[in-house]
Amino acid sequence: MLDNSDAFIALPGGICTLEEIFQIASWAQLNIHHKPIGLLNVDGFFNKLLSFLDQAGKENFIPHSARQIFIFASTAEEMINKLEDFFYKPDLVAAQIDWSKGSSSKKRKMDLSLHL
Repeated sequence: MLDNSDAFIALPGGICTLEEIFQIASWAQLNIHHKPIGLLNVDGFFNKLLSFLDQAGKENFIPHSARQIFIFASTAEEMINKLEDFFYKPDLVAAQIDWSKGSSSKKRKMDLSLHL
């Protein structure tokens, strides 16, 4: 999944959804990838998670680079627009770590075109 994606998008869900979101987020913090994580915030489902992430950042429990990887949007169209505009600003310490192997180390352009 990591090598074949340009971004990750999560819909409202339960414990397993949160586990997957934070696994991908931890990989970003470890500099394994620089892909955005989109949270489709249907009816404000992720509002408290957003508040938690902002508070954890204010109290220096997570670096700004870990928080900025999350993209919140209320609609699919807004999500696509935000993902297309996403630009990763790496954490300077984590940027020195190289976890890449094989094809995952190749830089790829993000393709978010919608095919119906």
